[in-house]
Amino acid sequence: MPRVSLNQNAPDFSLVDYRGNAFRLSDLCGKKNVLLVFNRTFT
Repeated sequence: MPRVSLNQNAPDFSLVDYRGNAFRLSDLCGKKNVLLVFNRTFT
C-alpha cells in the first residue's frame, strides 16, 4: 500500500463490517464523514 501524507486522499480499500457486509471506502465518498483508525497489536 502506498504511503499517504497529510491532506491526501486515502487509497481505496474494501473491508467486511461487523454484520458481514462487504464495502469499499469509495462507497462512502461524499455521503458521510469517515474516520479511519488503524490499530496494531503486538503478540
